[in-house]
Amino acid sequence: MLHVAEAARVSVATVSALINGTATVSPELSQRIEQAIRDIGYKRNAIARSLKMGTTRTIGLTVPHITNPFFTDVVSVIQQAFDRAGYAVMLCCTDEDLNTQDDQIRLLLDRMVDGLIVARVGDGAILKGIVDDANVPVVLLDRICEGVDTDAVVLDNQRAVFDAITYLINLGHRRIGYITGTSDISPMHDRMTGYSEALRAAGLPVAEELVRSGNFHEIDGYNATMQLLSLHNRPSAIFSANNPMVIGTMKAIRDIGLSCPEDISVACFDDFPWSDVFQPQLTTVAQPVQAIGEQAANLLLDRLAGNRDAPPRKLVLKGRLMIRNSCRPLGAIAQSASA
Repeated sequence: MLHVAEAARVSVATVSALINGTATVSPELSQRIEQAIRDIGYKRNAIARSLKMGTTRTIGLTVPHITNPFFTDVVSVIQQAFDRAGYAVMLCCTDEDLNTQDDQIRLLLDRMVDGLIVARVGDGAILKGIVDDANVPVVLLDRICEGVDTDAVVLDNQRAVFDAITYLINLGHRRIGYITGTSDISPMHDRMTGYSEALRAAGLPVAEELVRSGNFHEIDGYNATMQLLSLHNRPSAIFSANNPMVIGTMKAIRDIGLSCPEDISVACFDDFPWSDVFQPQLTTVAQPVQAIGEQAANLLLDRLAGNRDAPPRKLVLKGRLMIRNSCRPLGAIAQSASA
């Protein structure tokens, strides 16, 4: 910076003001400084600046599956929001592994990120310890963690699945298969509760044989669907608790020689870009991805702006049932089977 100042015939303070945006510099001096920077090849040392300013202008973000379209879209929204605010985003993918998550959060903190957005995995006890010691603001994304007193943005998963299962029941379905992910995270617990409550509200039993684990992955969703379709009294409809698993469901239906929705109705949680170009077009529960990402970013930016002492805020957003043509009334299915 001293060399730039000498070449531009200005003070070091003026160079610093232009580079860091801390004061207004006249157009004439700005032009001379910028030319000197190009001539010398000066590059700002971000690490040194961070040590001096006490901020890295960097946010840490962890998600369990970067290949899941929901998280891909949310990450994009969050990154755009922080880019507009002048922050960089460091992204880590935990692949639903607790040890990986804890290691990555510690790595992000070692890199002196100014704040964290975490879509947590596994038991929250270790995460609570990390958050309590982090000394940076943290926002939980998609998944709450009991005992962790911090901001959070989540969906009303219970109500969203309740509405979807009620829709299937109103079509005449009584045996509805349900493919869930791992049960140790809040969305899966709440979605399972929504499934159970919808059945009970309609006076229907919650049959254990109709609930299978798909572990969030396509291949496991495929295997779970095969198990459901092999039942002596197979379900007339299947609901998948996320979109990678429903891809496995559709493949299993095809491989066993059945058709959707002629032989079995299918619906799933999470809308995704190609759900309406599937054949058939998939009925889904759409999450407000834009709002989720923006609200998570806004909560963290508010804390970074100095609002550190306000009580934790939990924002609960609503899902929307997107009715397409992968579900048919049960009578239509029965007539198709007897034809």
